[in-house]
Amino acid sequence: MKRHSSLITLSHDHKRLLFACQYLKKDAAPYEGFPLETQARLEYIVNLFQEVMVPHIQKEEYLFEKSLGQNPAVDKMIHELQEEHLLISRMYSALSESGNMDAAMDTLARNLEAHIRKEEREFFELVQRELPEMLASLQLENE
Repeated sequence: MKRHSSLITLSHDHKRLLFACQYLKKDAAPYEGFPLETQARLEYIVNLFQEVMVPHIQKEEYLFEKSLGQNPAVDKMIHELQEEHLLISRMYSALSESGNMDAAMDTLARNLEAHIRKEEREFFELVQRELPEMLASLQLENE
């Protein structure tokens, strides 16, 4: 299904975050201009969370707020995604205390990747199918 225009910004964020997930995994292939040293990767994820992830989650929470109470299947998935947001935030917060930073970044990356894919493949599709009027009203708010 083609992505609704109200969701495109979130999908663009997801694309950037998915790249970060690949970069942060233990078995990451070298990317030109992206050092593989643990400290450099940690600095990258800290910047990315501040610049992209925090505003992204705020946008998603707004979408969740507008979607809740209109469809039981959507509500169920929103609650699952909100729990995942909390888990990912906790993983991120615990990075600095980790005894094995590479393993912690790998775990964070894999969980974030699975979460993003769930939002893209399941939640966005469900919302587009079940709540098109709500998405249209979001589009009007953003204009």
